Amino acid sequence: MTNREEQRGVAVVTGGGSGLGREIALMLAREGHTVVVADIDEAAANESTALIGPTARAHVVDAALHEAVEALADAAEALGPLAVWVNAAGVADLATVAETTPEFYERIRRINQDGLFWGCSAAAKRMIPHGRGNIINIASNAADTPMVKLAVYAMTKAAANMVTRTLALELGPHGIRVNCVAPGFIATPMTVDRLPPEEREKFLAANAARSPLGLTGVPGDVAAAVRYLVSDDARFVTGHILRVNGGTAMP
Repeated sequence: MTNREEQRGVAVVTGGGSGLGREIALMLAREGHTVVVADIDEAAANESTALIGPTARAHVVDAALHEAVEALADAAEALGPLAVWVNAAGVADLATVAETTPEFYERIRRINQDGLFWGCSAAAKRMIPHGRGNIINIASNAADTPMVKLAVYAMTKAAANMVTRTLALELGPHGIRVNCVAPGFIATPMTVDRLPPEEREKFLAANAARSPLGLTGVPGDVAAAVRYLVSDDARFVTGHILRVNGGTAMP
């Protein structure tokens, strides 16, 4: 391990096997962190780890389970001081409120809300003794802007915003910053690959048209926001919801 990696410490990224999580994991590795790529999909976690190289470790975890997240945090700490924890695991399934079943509701709540909460808890307990650290939660435009068929998803992302603010108050005296990145539409496998090929370009163009910039977001845009928030340049930033949305929502 190089001196730079020792200084940067260990970073955990839940949902690091694909999409936003993978891009964030790659960025943190480039910044000198030892990265633990945590994902429920073992193959995806291993693929991200292979892309990063020897400074990464894969860890299979169901982020909604308290005991599993605690085991993840212990495994990360065994590699060195925990410096960064990013809660990027999430799902965005669609259903109207009338169509929502208990099974649908529980799946989204467990992954998006329970997983984020237990990640914050595990990270906080291990960062407090070191007197430093960064926790980053991934929320969404949906927390501010109503969208048809996203009621349950929006509830969980609104919860992410409030947990971020509360934890910033609790952990600030310990030298730990807690922030949130709230993306708008980002082209990822979760948002685009589910569409038939003939519809993708039309869908992407329609989303770009919603932005004053005329752009579609990509995972690197979110990773860049995380890079800023965990850097020393953001030393005076905590409890903040950084909206990476191309101007599609301005609450």
